[in-house]
Amino acid sequence: MSVLTLWKAQPTLLDEKSLKQLISIAGNGKLADGNATCQEFRALLSEIPAERLVQYAKECLDEPFTDSGLALQDIINEAGRRLGFGVTNGRYRGKSGVIGNDGLWELPNKHKIVLEVKTTDAYRIDLNVIDDYRRELVREGMATEEGSSVLIVVGRTDTGDLEAQIRGSRHAWDTRLISVEALFRLMLLKQSIDDPDALRRVYEILVPREFTKLDEIVELVFSTAEDAKKTEEGPDVEEALKPAEHVDKPGPKFTPVAFNASVAARVSQHLGVPLLKRTRALYSSPDEKVRIVCAVSREYVGKAQQNYWFAFHPHQRDVLAGAEQGFAAFGCGSPEHTFLIPIGTFTSWLDGMNMTTKENERFYWHVQIFEEDGKSTLVRKKGVPRIDLAPFRIPAPAS
Repeated sequence: MSVLTLWKAQPTLLDEKSLKQLISIAGNGKLADGNATCQEFRALLSEIPAERLVQYAKECLDEPFTDSGLALQDIINEAGRRLGFGVTNGRYRGKSGVIGNDGLWELPNKHKIVLEVKTTDAYRIDLNVIDDYRRELVREGMATEEGSSVLIVVGRTDTGDLEAQIRGSRHAWDTRLISVEALFRLMLLKQSIDDPDALRRVYEILVPREFTKLDEIVELVFSTAEDAKKTEEGPDVEEALKPAEHVDKPGPKFTPVAFNASVAARVSQHLGVPLLKRTRALYSSPDEKVRIVCAVSREYVGKAQQNYWFAFHPHQRDVLAGAEQGFAAFGCGSPEHTFLIPIGTFTSWLDGMNMTTKENERFYWHVQIFEEDGKSTLVRKKGVPRIDLAPFRIPAPAS
């Protein structure tokens, strides 16, 4: 039984065992290129929550053990996948005639990053060797000179000596340096936002560029803050369309982020597919074949009905349409009241929905779900028939 299968059968396994112990029960307990331990360990990393990756990286750095450096290399490559990159794992140990980079990352804009992972910068790094990996990839047609760079990920945050080494070398314009801690902060930041432009800026932080002018960094900070503000306040549609006599339902403060995760857990259980958080609202299976946008709304109560209000964006439609199986999930007041709609079906309804267009020509659709006399319906434009949502409600799990 693989360590991944064991975890699925025994969910408390991750709480009970350290990273060292988990590796010891995978395969023969020793990480080596291509062996069963390597395959089982990488499969486990591909399905665990991002917070576990952070924990295991910390164990590699604070409580080093045999092969902890190899484990950290796999963890950092998995972090690259969670950032949305195409990742090819490198080798643990060098081999004659084989390029020795720790990983190769491809950004959405096709830029290639040659990865080097170091637990410490206590020893001088030969930058020429790392750049040779990049140039060999260029010679083999796997990257281009102008469309590739080197990223060194270091366990420590006090990297002044290594920074000076890079600045004083011919590799200053091709190489960037980031600590493990900062890389994981970037990964978790990506999970908290949905705006495509903000995500693009997150990716591009890792690409070498001249930063005398700070406009792009400032724009990233403000766009991220704006996206987070929208998360806390909810979509504009709530205030724009809510009739005056409707009021928020009394009760505990609405917490969208936690609600998103709870809805995703409910959908995961219903579909029988593990789901990983990709952005604030987007979840997907580890292989990206199944994607879910989890939208949530507090309950608004009126004279005779309960109403739920959502905004659905074109970029959400597009990312779902690109999956083998895409679904829009709408959590109405609680995870127990969730509707799961295949994206093909949902897309066919969009023309009948109200829309809001912003000053920058961006727009979104209003998703209005009303409950009246025990019936849930999707309310659309005036004169457009309502849609009965009963067939799409996730049933209560069997006891």
